[in-house]
Amino acid sequence: MSIIARTLIPAAALLLASVPAQAEWVASWTASPHAPLGSEGPFAAAEYEDVTISQVLRLSEGGDRIRVRFSNRYGDRPLHIGEARIVVLDDSGAEVVGTSRMLTFGGTPGAVVPRGAPFESDLVSLGTQDFDKVKVEFYLPEATGPCTCHLTGLDTLAVSASGNHVGDSWEPVSTAMHRAFLSVVEVDSDDALGTIVTYGDSITDGVGSTPGEDRRWPDVLAERLEGAGLEYAVANAGISGNRLLSPGMGESALARLDEDVLSLPNVTHMIVFIGVNDIGNRFGPERPGFPGLTLDQPDIDVEQMIAGYRQIIARAHERGIDVIGSPIGPYKGAGYWSEEGEAARQAINEWIVNSGEFDAVTRLDLAFAEPGDPSTMREGYHMGDFLHGSDAGLRAVGESIDLELFAPE
Repeated sequence: MSIIARTLIPAAALLLASVPAQAEWVASWTASPHAPLGSEGPFAAAEYEDVTISQVLRLSEGGDRIRVRFSNRYGDRPLHIGEARIVVLDDSGAEVVGTSRMLTFGGTPGAVVPRGAPFESDLVSLGTQDFDKVKVEFYLPEATGPCTCHLTGLDTLAVSASGNHVGDSWEPVSTAMHRAFLSVVEVDSDDALGTIVTYGDSITDGVGSTPGEDRRWPDVLAERLEGAGLEYAVANAGISGNRLLSPGMGESALARLDEDVLSLPNVTHMIVFIGVNDIGNRFGPERPGFPGLTLDQPDIDVEQMIAGYRQIIARAHERGIDVIGSPIGPYKGAGYWSEEGEAARQAINEWIVNSGEFDAVTRLDLAFAEPGDPSTMREGYHMGDFLHGSDAGLRAVGESIDLELFAPE
């Protein structure tokens, strides 16, 4: 085990090291779902009935075949899908002629997704390139109840007027930025080396980045990998507000590990960057709350946090996954910062960096930090709240990761 410093290696060297893998399914796009956050207020759960919805998303790895995983993990009733399709978009957002494919489920055009379950489409032949944008469109004929959604979609979800408009040209009656009922898009790539999962909270989820521009730090990492000839899919499994040990904004990182990481195809690495919400809510003077949502915050301590990281490492190692840890990022100036919380962050980070229990360590915390005061975020690297990254800060984080971590042996 080693601690990897911030170093960059020439792209040519990585190209020489890279040996194409056998054709493999990889998770080219993900959005980890979470339970509805309430029935009123700014985060009220969406509900749909007799409408068609479409969602734009960007693949991290292209391939020859594709399949889509829907999720009704938190549904209070079965989810009825009338029809569904996927289509590639060009740079202007227009559909590329000849790329529309209807999705089927066991050979039938629709599906009934049971409560609490994922449901995967049949595979379809569709050639895609790295970073293609695709649109997934489906008809919901019956009332869905509160949506199994991902709050921070950062790209367009469009809702039609009443009826099944799959495959038609239609104007939305409303739009939003969350993800609804979609959790994974898998591609079969003949040169994929595997799936890298980025596992974290709002900082990984991309809060603070420009919507529609794919400027989250995992997006930056995916672009750098592709530029270096390292053909990995990058699956962003961040959830805004997520915590390592406690539920609230999504199930805890420990609770959702099987579904959001271990169920993905051919995961080779995961980057764990989570914990600021645990210590901020535990020790800070301000504990965020939202209408209809209660954040249960037990009196956790440093030892319990370390035990949580050890659980993730052990469970991932059972699947042969290399676990790369990052110290918790700086947050002095944020609403829930405190001296006690900062002391806990320092103690946890000392263990992450020096224990040797992670397969490697990447210093995402330092990429964000003010050089003269590493307990706070650098000016211009946060969105004004000293917690969430700006486009510039998220780019700095994505560029700080040593690509040699992912070079084939």
